[in-house]
Amino acid sequence: MKKVISVVLNNFTNDSRVLKEAISLQNGGYEIEVVALWEEGLKEFEEVENISVHRIRLKSRSWSKNRLIQILKYMEFLYKVIKKYRDIDIVHCNDLAILPIGVLIKKFSKKDVKIVYDAHEYETETHYSKGVRKKIAQILEKRLIGYASAVLTVSDKIANEYVRLYNIKKPALVLNTPPLKEVEKKDIFRQRFNIEAEETIFLYQGALNRGRGIELILETFAMATEGVVVFMGYGMLEPLIKEYIKKHNRIFFHEAVAPEEVLDYTSSADFGLSLIEDSCLSYRYCLPNKMFEYTMVGMAVIVSNLPEMRRIVEEYDVGVVVQDKSIEGLKDTIAKAVALDKATLAKNIQKLRLKYNWQEQEQVLLKVYNEL
Repeated sequence: MKKVISVVLNNFTNDSRVLKEAISLQNGGYEIEVVALWEEGLKEFEEVENISVHRIRLKSRSWSKNRLIQILKYMEFLYKVIKKYRDIDIVHCNDLAILPIGVLIKKFSKKDVKIVYDAHEYETETHYSKGVRKKIAQILEKRLIGYASAVLTVSDKIANEYVRLYNIKKPALVLNTPPLKEVEKKDIFRQRFNIEAEETIFLYQGALNRGRGIELILETFAMATEGVVVFMGYGMLEPLIKEYIKKHNRIFFHEAVAPEEVLDYTSSADFGLSLIEDSCLSYRYCLPNKMFEYTMVGMAVIVSNLPEMRRIVEEYDVGVVVQDKSIEGLKDTIAKAVALDKATLAKNIQKLRLKYNWQEQEQVLLKVYNEL
């Protein structure tokens, strides 16, 4: 049985993609362990849905958070992972920051270690990649991607960019979609927030950060006379959302919930919002997992006019694309969404669900691994 480590640079408490991949690989006959960062209050060793997890303790964890210290923390993590995990067969590198760890394990191991580079976004063109940081990322990826036996990514546009940039075989597409299952529609939001039965509930689910259209949604619903919006998640814009809630009665906030509970909450809304902004190439070419969570529970979507998102929505006719990213533009789009024929939507969403689910993506992942 081949030994695999899936390495992340987080505490592995809310990483649904990494967990789903690990479960699929374990069910596919691989011995897998997730390697993450330890934080106060978390277990160093535990099992999450029968997946072994090792959170690495860093002596530098409590040090200050300036850029130099962050680099030292990364170096300590790198050193400890390499020291402990030389005797493995495959390193699954989640994101560019982990790729150097995979390459060094490969170089220091006596075995022919295989590297799977899993680019969860357009790694060198993210919202935060600017200046020197961006240049370093570009150099790092260009130098190291050739060591990977396989590359995975999350949209066709990003895959084509990797081919253009590095002249490599086209990366396999493994989308972060939810498992195919029937979810009984719940009414959690109406019950918790005392929302009237006749009100249409719009849901923003996911990271509450800039670049995701949250400010536009807030401004639009602050002026709305019908319909309400629920924000569910966590992030830097949570305080801003709570400020709006104090002044406007059509805006609500729900804290993030565990991955296994998400779809029950998702099903409690009527329409899903995914308004990623065209602020970087990674966002422009994205296919957010939240969009597929919305459709998995039979919900129509309202999405940004970005190529990958637009392609899915228009191909399957499962929602409306925002053409004008202004308050009036979003209001008009919402009105169009509400007017869509529900019976037609249900049929179209069902077709999409049968293709864009984890059981389908799992087959791609296992094929890549079985061919290593």
